Amino acid sequence: MSNAKAAAAASKASGTDRPTREEAEAAVRTLIRWTGDNADREGVLDTPARVTKAFEEYFGGYDQDPYDILQRTFEETDGYDEMVVLRNVTFNSHCEHHMAPIVGQVHIGYLPRNRVVGISKLARVVEIFSRRLQIQEKMTAQIADALNEVIRPRGVGVVVEGSHHCMTTRGIQKEGVVMTTSTMFGEFRDDPKTRREFLNIIGSPQSGFAGR
Repeated sequence: MSNAKAAAAASKASGTDRPTREEAEAAVRTLIRWTGDNADREGVLDTPARVTKAFEEYFGGYDQDPYDILQRTFEETDGYDEMVVLRNVTFNSHCEHHMAPIVGQVHIGYLPRNRVVGISKLARVVEIFSRRLQIQEKMTAQIADALNEVIRPRGVGVVVEGSHHCMTTRGIQKEGVVMTTSTMFGEFRDDPKTRREFLNIIGSPQSGFAGR
């Protein structure tokens, strides 16, 4: 089992000992008091319920399996075997170190062997992995691992560009910084021409991307 698949299974198994909604709301009230505010004042009285509901959306990826999403593929491609690229898939995630937002976009490319997957499924995989506590490097590898394992293409390339609020709104507070990560498998990793074609399509100036 791959690291990505093992992590998905572990997250699903851990769901059995989750705190209740009431416990989660109590934790938010504690944090409000810890900031120095009054958790019982009118303006924040309903905040614990709102935060808990928002967290269900932010971290809904723990309840979904990206490997299941990719299982439905199509073999009627009339022999199409050239590169398939999906650019600019936006994502919103949260870093596991400060729980601050990570906002950006993902570019996915693959070379089909004998089947293709619906493009909405590719976007859905990004959505599932991003809606978990993440670091960008791990998320990049997880997306590529899932595609490589399920659809078994001749090659996979994933490039992620993210702006990290843990760097822009706290700590060093540097605005406009974008982090780029990549994972390459198969021909995207081994063939410089294929890698360069992919990077040119997604508009990356770094034609020498080595990948993982």
